[in-house]
Amino acid sequence: MDSKGHLALADKYCAHNYSPVPVVIDRAEGSWAWDVEGKKYFDMMAAFGAINFGHGNPRFAKAATEQLKKMTMISRAFMHDQLSPFCEELAKFCGLDVVLTMNSGAEAVETAIKAARKWGETVKGVPANKAEIICMENNFAGRTISIISFSTEEHYRAGFGPFTPGFVVAPFGDIEALKKLVNSNTVAVLTEPIQGEGGIIIPPDGFLRDVRNLCDSANLLFIADEIQTGLCRTGEIFACEHEKVKPDMYLLGKSLGGGITPLSAVVGKKEVMDVFTPGTHGSTFGGNSFACAIGREVLRFITEEKPHLQARVLGSRIVERLHAMKSRKIEAIRARGLMVGIDIAPNYGKAKKLCLLLAEKGLLCKDTREQTLRFTPPLTSKIEDLDWAMDQVESVLRVN
Repeated sequence: MDSKGHLALADKYCAHNYSPVPVVIDRAEGSWAWDVEGKKYFDMMAAFGAINFGHGNPRFAKAATEQLKKMTMISRAFMHDQLSPFCEELAKFCGLDVVLTMNSGAEAVETAIKAARKWGETVKGVPANKAEIICMENNFAGRTISIISFSTEEHYRAGFGPFTPGFVVAPFGDIEALKKLVNSNTVAVLTEPIQGEGGIIIPPDGFLRDVRNLCDSANLLFIADEIQTGLCRTGEIFACEHEKVKPDMYLLGKSLGGGITPLSAVVGKKEVMDVFTPGTHGSTFGGNSFACAIGREVLRFITEEKPHLQARVLGSRIVERLHAMKSRKIEAIRARGLMVGIDIAPNYGKAKKLCLLLAEKGLLCKDTREQTLRFTPPLTSKIEDLDWAMDQVESVLRVN
């Protein structure tokens, strides 16, 4: 079946048929993907950062194969031999104490919300049902009801009310505005170190340090949503490390599963995570043996291969190429490691149009917030492949 046939079936039978470009992928390897007609594409989306280490990474494929021969999806039914080692290794990797495993990034965010609220009530002493969490404008953390309750994007909220109370929203990067929202019922600040879906928005230098200091002085939890920024994407293992701060909870997902299986985790301090007691939280498949085996290999890969260093080199190359284009279509460039956002001048149309043109040339990328192109290729990309990709970008950004 060709792409048109697949897309027609999706339109008819799939309740959620969304893709940044009308391409139907048949297979993928490294930084490349092939559609059902055999056309080859360079992947500058990397599943929105879930494929940090390349499609079909042989190390992760080997770990998956070995685990499949032993045991696969056993999780909460009884203890298995991958769960405790994975949690120990991930806790030490993050420099924190306790791990709670889930499947998706949204589940990790929901888990952190529950932890912060219960910590606020049982440890900080906030009255029952009064806990407040400060979130950021233009955030993206998922699409569950509680998560869209603190979204400021109307498209994600329209028609889905009533919404979950207990959230207030601060301008991202504005520490003074954030301070004004703190009151006796505030229990946590939840923020992405860099807003990915928001358009690769990088806060002012010192913002994360200021959040850490505020949380320390006001007895609040600092929750860092590193589901997209974490695990080497920004040129450090965690984006918080750019400002040398450590949150009370890291939220991890996407590339933690090596591009093979969904795997997410909340990693936090013991005094926070201990608010969960048997029966108060859980997941049928969270922390299953298959996912944990791959997660352990991901941690070994990062430790041994140090892909964050490659992210710095490749990210600098993209930015260098973009500046050299001197295109009037480019209004702004924001980048940290291999998270790159390019604002397209409105008089040249929407970024979506450029995504479609690039797809025709064999490059897959995503638009966000209408005017921004977002580049997040695998950290294991080859420099010559990246240069080819940037040649295609230059061809569509060239002003005749």
